[in-house]
Amino acid sequence: MATSIVSSPASSIKQHHRYHFATEVVTVDNPDDPHHAASVPIYQSATFKQAGAGGGGEYDYSRSGNPTRTQLGKLENHLAKIMNAKKAYAVSSGMSALDVISRLVQSGDEIIAGDDLYGGTNRLLTFLAKTQQIKTHHVDTTNPDSVLPYLDPVKTRLVLLETPTNPLIKICDVETIAKHVHAKCPDALVVVDNTMMSPYLQCTLDLGADIEYHSATKYLAGHHDLMAGVIGVRSDAIAEKIYYVINATGCGLGPFDSWLLLRGVKTLAVRMDRQQTNAIQVAEFLEQCRFKVNYPGSTKHPQYELHKRMSTGPGAVLSFETGDIGLSERIVEAARLWSISVSFGCVNSLISMPCRMSHASIPAHVRAERAFPEDLIRLCVGIEHVDDLIDDLRQAIASAGAMPEQP
Repeated sequence: MATSIVSSPASSIKQHHRYHFATEVVTVDNPDDPHHAASVPIYQSATFKQAGAGGGGEYDYSRSGNPTRTQLGKLENHLAKIMNAKKAYAVSSGMSALDVISRLVQSGDEIIAGDDLYGGTNRLLTFLAKTQQIKTHHVDTTNPDSVLPYLDPVKTRLVLLETPTNPLIKICDVETIAKHVHAKCPDALVVVDNTMMSPYLQCTLDLGADIEYHSATKYLAGHHDLMAGVIGVRSDAIAEKIYYVINATGCGLGPFDSWLLLRGVKTLAVRMDRQQTNAIQVAEFLEQCRFKVNYPGSTKHPQYELHKRMSTGPGAVLSFETGDIGLSERIVEAARLWSISVSFGCVNSLISMPCRMSHASIPAHVRAERAFPEDLIRLCVGIEHVDDLIDDLRQAIASAGAMPEQP
């Protein structure tokens, strides 16, 4: 169980005191509500009346800011608190978050990124290369020194990391890479997609990242009933640039979705505790079935100790290889409790073959170059009773003809 303690830089409740994360995440400050509502109100309004002809009110148009969403309001203030961020912003999806960040890069600049990335991230980087001549160098980020040959004080603008990676669950040393980047390229930004861990288990801003972002559709919201993205930053200077893009493009999260996200994030700690407890047992079962399992909670993971240093838990996403594409297909299709679906982070358990679904947009030859196993199965473990989840996997594996004989 994760028991990390975070400070509350954005909290107005006893700022001198440090609460455990589980307390911080469920405690939403709402001191300016004249009616003292227990739940934050939804300001479902596109515009706001002004006191005079010159305007000047705190809010005027919801594209620029809405009390349910913005830093001066509720959601973003709360997100900054739990992320240990200087400021945080909520946008319409995780890919919108990355799109906003990528607009800090100009034509001719360069990006360094991992070679095991979410398919949508790869798609956006490919788009930037084709339309804006922004080159991305893909490297093995499990080796911190792999970024060194590509760091250019003039050209390098972003270093984009995932840890754990999706779907091979590789771990990168954020702190060491950030030191390399900031030493050689003071103007470059280290950006980490922290979706898989959530702020509960890992705070990459504390590890040296300049920007941390999330697909809030996943663990932050927790129920797959909204699309949202979150961006957290370390400095006011970066915050100003991020806000400018959000306001200019109009991708800020709407008030109702902001309210849903604020409601969902309150249960992040309790959900994640249950999900990763289940995931640990599921991973152990699959290892007993003699599959190759990729999970940072397993002592067999080659970067188990590194992940343990950076995070307070292994999370609830894992992948495993069967050695045969047809066998993997039969297992996935035989599952009953595990829904075949992309994405992860919701309370229900999901199963998929990334090369057929979430990463299908990456060309087959590129997947081969990056050693993506076509037979890979990804599991996103939910909050169901773990015995039922394992029993369902057992029957699916048996049905597919892959259950090893008992000694």
